[in-house]
Amino acid sequence: MLTVVIYALLLLLLYHDGLVYMIKSWNSKDYNYCYLVPFIILYMIWEKRDAVKRLPKRVSPAGFLLFLAALALFWLGELGGEYLTLYLSAWLMVLALCWIHAGWARLKEVLFPLLMIPAMFPLPSFLHSRLSLKLKLLSSQIGVEMMQLAGLSAYREGNAIDLGFTQLQVVDACSGLRYLFPVIILGLLLAWIFRAPFWKRILLVVSTLPLIVLTNSFRIAVTGLLYEPFGPQVAEGFFHDFSGWLFFMVTLAILLVEMWLLNKLPGQLPRPVSPDTAAGKTGFSPAAGERGRKPALAVAVLLLLISWSISQGVEFREKIPAIKPLEQFPLVIGDWRGKTQVMEKIFIDALDLSDYFMIDYENGSGRQINFYTAYYESQRKGESIHSPASCLTGSGWVFQGAAEQRLEIPGVGNIKVNRAFMLKNGRRQLVYYWFPQRGRNLTNAYQLKLYVFWDALTKQRTDGALVRLITPVGEFEKVEDADHRLQAFMGKALPLLDQFLPGARIDKIR
Repeated sequence: MLTVVIYALLLLLLYHDGLVYMIKSWNSKDYNYCYLVPFIILYMIWEKRDAVKRLPKRVSPAGFLLFLAALALFWLGELGGEYLTLYLSAWLMVLALCWIHAGWARLKEVLFPLLMIPAMFPLPSFLHSRLSLKLKLLSSQIGVEMMQLAGLSAYREGNAIDLGFTQLQVVDACSGLRYLFPVIILGLLLAWIFRAPFWKRILLVVSTLPLIVLTNSFRIAVTGLLYEPFGPQVAEGFFHDFSGWLFFMVTLAILLVEMWLLNKLPGQLPRPVSPDTAAGKTGFSPAAGERGRKPALAVAVLLLLISWSISQGVEFREKIPAIKPLEQFPLVIGDWRGKTQVMEKIFIDALDLSDYFMIDYENGSGRQINFYTAYYESQRKGESIHSPASCLTGSGWVFQGAAEQRLEIPGVGNIKVNRAFMLKNGRRQLVYYWFPQRGRNLTNAYQLKLYVFWDALTKQRTDGALVRLITPVGEFEKVEDADHRLQAFMGKALPLLDQFLPGARIDKIR
């Protein structure tokens, strides 16, 4: 018991920031189910207590391999500024310590509930938004097909469904993501109590993925069919929440039927090995099980203390201010005249940026470009760059043809950007964005995290920026014309931007 208390205190010290942020994230409607997960896991482990006690207890040095992997993930998350990596590190650390002090036989007995621990981890915003978008589009597509089969005239544009007499917007709350993880956890629980061969239990869990998409699509279809006779109340308020609960219960009923059907299929459980036999095969004795416990405890505690001391005592990031305040960025660029836009403080606080400008430019032809740059003096956990792929899709824009491209910009050279065509309620826009990071131009969130980790370790710098340009695409305008407009503007604006951002070098192909 003393060993458990020591490890618990050390893990609380090492992962304190991550645990606080994780529990805070549970207040979101997308993750409030997480409050129940620890109690479910503890109950499942409690149910296994007698079986665990009958198994041999051995100190296993092999567990230190997983221990070292967990420490590596800790430093990747700590220096890279990513909470999910810290969560995974803490999870692997728990598995490693159980393996080291209890041995593989005991760990295997409680491995199933321990593998459920990641169900408590909130996703990073860019992964959450991407998964939510894919589920929205898939559910709305299948939902529209169901409406059409029922004889309703409906068609889809992005995540907007046109019913003729009105439009339905499939927002994040209707994406199915809010029910995806609870249904997966439900499938895992049912698989745990399902006395059946392993392949049947795996099939039960895997089936939750298509099941949640189909039930959510059916929910969208029913909303569309009931909208005309009953009005907008079927898509909002109590009826919206009640329909979500109802289809969750329908999903449970379908899973129970699936268990009954799987039970009818041929297949037998493997014959269990008795604990006495397992102990005999290993030559287990209580004295042998305790051998090496104190050295293993000492090594693990020492490594955890060293990691915590370094994380608290060494500053891996210097704050690098912008060369000049971004508010001084020119409002006149060639024939473009700009007007500064100011974000509300609530958004500035949420973005955790150090400085920014957002300027709406317009030329003599009435064409418009929104130019936005956010600068971060130091990127830390929870204080890093938010990708437009998350923010824009979260506000209802649907990305089409999003891809990385290299552009030849007049007066600048070859630059790598993300290019996406966006749709929302009939409006069209073209967006370019990229991330100038300490002399590099990056284009995806994974690169961002890896280079933040590496530069914090080797340069003590994690400063960086987001650059984004958006131009509306007219109803009869070709997208190619919008491309030419953005690229011509970039040729004039980017050399000016280099005067504001530290190390903002445009990567060129040599």
